[in-house]
Amino acid sequence: MTEEKTNQKKESINDFLESFKMASERKRLGLLTVLEERVEELIGLGSSLMSGFESDICDWTPGFILQLIHKTDANFIKNNLGCEDLSWFSAPSEIGLDYSPLQRYLLNECYEEADRFTSSKLRELAGENAVKRGYVYFSEVEFIPGIDLSTLNKLWIVYSRGKFGFTVQAKILESVGGRYDKLWPRIGWKKDGIWTRYPKAFNWSIEAPSGHMPLVNQLRGVRLMDSLLNHQALITKN
Repeated sequence: MTEEKTNQKKESINDFLESFKMASERKRLGLLTVLEERVEELIGLGSSLMSGFESDICDWTPGFILQLIHKTDANFIKNNLGCEDLSWFSAPSEIGLDYSPLQRYLLNECYEEADRFTSSKLRELAGENAVKRGYVYFSEVEFIPGIDLSTLNKLWIVYSRGKFGFTVQAKILESVGGRYDKLWPRIGWKKDGIWTRYPKAFNWSIEAPSGHMPLVNQLRGVRLMDSLLNHQALITKN
């Protein structure tokens, strides 16, 4: 163990949390094991645990803490944070959709179920015709409320250490010069020119490549994905 990590284990849990929040993303990722080792101290903070975090901010730090706590004490969030449905993050919807099931799936790292829920909600957001046909046309994406798309994106980010989400996919696409043929293998949707078989061949875990989720159907070409990643609500957050 490095001297730095040893000193961080000697810090009070409140001081450690404060320094953890202020650290760079790379440093925070390197400190996750220290946080895991101090989970009982986190639980000991009780209702004050999340007092230094904001539920409407797209930050994966509180999401990771909630996942860690929930694995150790399944009743903590309900009993100490006043979240009967386990939904700590704000999840606004322009049309009144309930995103608490998605929060529970992601909290428990049930990523396949979260992906199916996301696809279902995208169809609802796209309109009655999309629901009836079972998929979204690229031309319908512009009518999806930005508030809801931002909510879906945020929940994926905060419960994946920043690895998953539409804006994550958009940044990777930008890094490969906007070339979708280079994006697919980077995010694990294609290997050696062959599409990854849904659902069994996908990696439904936090160990999946960055941008691996949520999935967007590519059977009708890239226009749906392109429309989603270029939705005005996501461009402003990318």
